Amino acid sequence: MDEQPEAAVAGPPLDRRAELSEFLRSRRARLKPEDVGLPDFGRHRRVPGLRREELAQLAGVSVAYYTRLEQGNGRNVSAEVLDSIARALRLTDAEHAHLTHLAKPKSHKKKPAARQQHVRPALRQLLDTMEGVPAYVVGRRSEILAWNRMAAAVFGDWDDLPAAERNWARLVFLRPEYRELFVDWEQKAIDIVCALRMDAGCWPDDPRLSALVGELSVKSEEFRQLWATHDVKEKSHGVKRLHHPLVGDLALNFESFRLSDGTEQSLLVYHAEPGSPSAESLRLLASWGADATRAGTSAQPLRPRRSPSP
Repeated sequence: MDEQPEAAVAGPPLDRRAELSEFLRSRRARLKPEDVGLPDFGRHRRVPGLRREELAQLAGVSVAYYTRLEQGNGRNVSAEVLDSIARALRLTDAEHAHLTHLAKPKSHKKKPAARQQHVRPALRQLLDTMEGVPAYVVGRRSEILAWNRMAAAVFGDWDDLPAAERNWARLVFLRPEYRELFVDWEQKAIDIVCALRMDAGCWPDDPRLSALVGELSVKSEEFRQLWATHDVKEKSHGVKRLHHPLVGDLALNFESFRLSDGTEQSLLVYHAEPGSPSAESLRLLASWGADATRAGTSAQPLRPRRSPSP
């Protein structure tokens, strides 16, 4: 399957200063004084989490300096200061990277954020050779760019969708059948929003990303609430539990491989434990061919045209 062409939709860029300010406030609010060895005065505290003064003290910077940074003024801030603030806020590696992107944005003049995303022909050929496992390539904004036949059999026939709909965020938040597909839909939704937040830090001027966020914020209360948390994380492996309309429950391990060619793309590959019921289910889906692909995530499973081989 070929990659998705860009949808002809755009929106105003995200406000990087506001993103920086809200991210720092949200990280400060989640820390309690006892978490960082400070006395807690209980009901006498008027703000959730740490005060700016306390955070500045922990980071070894002046209150005025930290206040300017939390107000979105990250101009001329040094990497050393950001490291100190990240340590004081107990940021994860992904959160630390997000803070750095917001405070010290990189120039993308040679690679416009809204440019069309392409998947290398050799990578599409690799997907086609992976006959026994679902695999696909995802790019910026959670866009699904290329996939193999097994991915279509497990997740739905994306080739039948309009180009703009081949997007994990739209599928998860706007299409009811994906709530049925993912056993832990809430965690999948969180993962998607966290990934979009990472993209927003790297590409705050991307008009298509801001348009996507705006659309989902209007159409989905759940997305709007998750987006407001400012949580970010990267998930390179794990287990996805699905309820497939043809074969029932599936437990699939996944690995995500970030491509090192500067395309901001990742290859995701799913597999089942050898000899497990899920492995047998994948084998059945592979043997059913087009029937399984057409069934995808439909609410009414299709019956195979012929019995699967023993």
